[in-house]
Amino acid sequence: MEKSFIAFIENSIKSNWDLDALTDYKGITLQYKDVARKIEKLHILLEESGIKKGDKIAICGRNSAHWGVAFLATITYGAVAVPILHEFKADTIHNIVNHSDARLLFVGDMIWESLNESYMPNIEGVILMTDFTLQVCRSSELEYAREHLNELFGKKFPRNFRREHIQYRHDEPEELAVINYTSGTTSFSKGVMLPYRSLWSNTQFAFEVLPLQAGNRIVSMLPMAHMYGLAFEFLYEIACGCHIYFLTRIPSPKIIFQAFNEIKPHIVIAVPLIIEKIIKKKVLPKLETLKMKVLLKVPIINEKIKAAVRDQMIQSFGGQFYEIIIGGAAFNQEVEQLLKNIDFPYTVGYGMTECGPIICYEDWKHFRIGSCGKAAPRMEVRIDSPNPHEIVGEILTRGDNVMLGYYKNAQDTAHVIDSEGWLHTGDLGVIDAEGNITIKGRSKNMLLGPSGQNIYPEEIEEKLNNLPFVAESIVLQQNDQKLIALVYPDFEEAYAYNMNDQAIGETMEANRQALNAVLPSYSQITHIKIYPEEFEKTPKRSIKRFLYQDIK
Repeated sequence: MEKSFIAFIENSIKSNWDLDALTDYKGITLQYKDVARKIEKLHILLEESGIKKGDKIAICGRNSAHWGVAFLATITYGAVAVPILHEFKADTIHNIVNHSDARLLFVGDMIWESLNESYMPNIEGVILMTDFTLQVCRSSELEYAREHLNELFGKKFPRNFRREHIQYRHDEPEELAVINYTSGTTSFSKGVMLPYRSLWSNTQFAFEVLPLQAGNRIVSMLPMAHMYGLAFEFLYEIACGCHIYFLTRIPSPKIIFQAFNEIKPHIVIAVPLIIEKIIKKKVLPKLETLKMKVLLKVPIINEKIKAAVRDQMIQSFGGQFYEIIIGGAAFNQEVEQLLKNIDFPYTVGYGMTECGPIICYEDWKHFRIGSCGKAAPRMEVRIDSPNPHEIVGEILTRGDNVMLGYYKNAQDTAHVIDSEGWLHTGDLGVIDAEGNITIKGRSKNMLLGPSGQNIYPEEIEEKLNNLPFVAESIVLQQNDQKLIALVYPDFEEAYAYNMNDQAIGETMEANRQALNAVLPSYSQITHIKIYPEEFEKTPKRSIKRFLYQDIK
């Protein structure tokens, strides 16, 4: 088998020439032939402006059809793509552009308004993704190429541009394809260098386990500048010949429901927060009425209710999907138990940017509740523990998906990839006899109790988040080793019950007592502090814990 990622792209464009490829929801649609034409024009632009193979090109903006075009054009040309999250603050974007040695920046219009080219002195050009016009030009070659692009394209293809003209370069497995800067829940961003073998292996994995085919539809909700969204809502679907719809605005539950209802996607890729919000707002209130609780205890009616709830939830996501794949952060156990009880087609995967991203997966029909599946094809996983079935240890992985290292950072690379090629994930877990991995937390987050007990704050937070009027929380350890919880309340819901701030405070104290009743003595919460706004998140919707360590 040819292990070429670019061959996936080239073959798909040729095979699906007349099919719809990329749609900005409520906006433009590009067919595969339109994508090919735009890629070709960008190749001319790059070549004429002196961009060489291996040069870095940064891409920063909201998900859109042109974001996808810019990415595909970059890697099929032979340059290295540097996707940057549009949620990053301006100074972080400037730093990444500079640190990555990017020669060009493709940028979204809204992001461009907040940036300042004087803070990016080495960039040769800034290209607006809405229409590929030049916003900044420090190179006469680039200026000439952009002004004469249609003329240059016409010279190259005088008798029409056709599918047989497409002949992209051949990629080598160890060649650098993407530098993806992690958001880092526990520390600041590092540039993860992903080779073509990682892109190929992640795409090949999706071909092996997912049933999509040409013409199928998918909704892209996750940021494409993050590997989870890029790999499984874009690259695999492009390789398949699917039709991708981008939610170009912030995907609120209302917009998501509307899009699912109209588009009826064939697979749904999500982070836990989206699923939990939908269940908490739409499903649980109906199940928690007294009448429902009584009916759920009657076996025959119980099965009917479960079937009705399952059907209602499936329809909420458009009614035509094979499964929902949940990943990127820990999944609430109570919500997961509900999904399992109603036989909902969901699965939880596990990955990280450093693996581009997949490490573990299992199809929903065989998925074990509470786990995150087994080692993905071409990946090995082991637990660094004397008894990996029962004693928690660090999760180690190696295989085709693993990065080359961190860009310009040999020290951190040596710290996470050992001499035998094992990537030390920083996550803690156990493995069962069948190979299912269960995550117990991040080693960096683990706290030590007064007598050396291991405390996993995520497990306490999950219980706390299920209590009344708690939207989200972080458990912190004070200098005296006592634990406190920082809670962002669901103010909207509390105010709907006519609660004032004092009543919210009293409810949180009642929550603290209820929580402590189910926690061992060494992990009791001594105090709940109310935090006035939502916690800052990474693209995977994990809380950036390191920002809150000093709040006591």
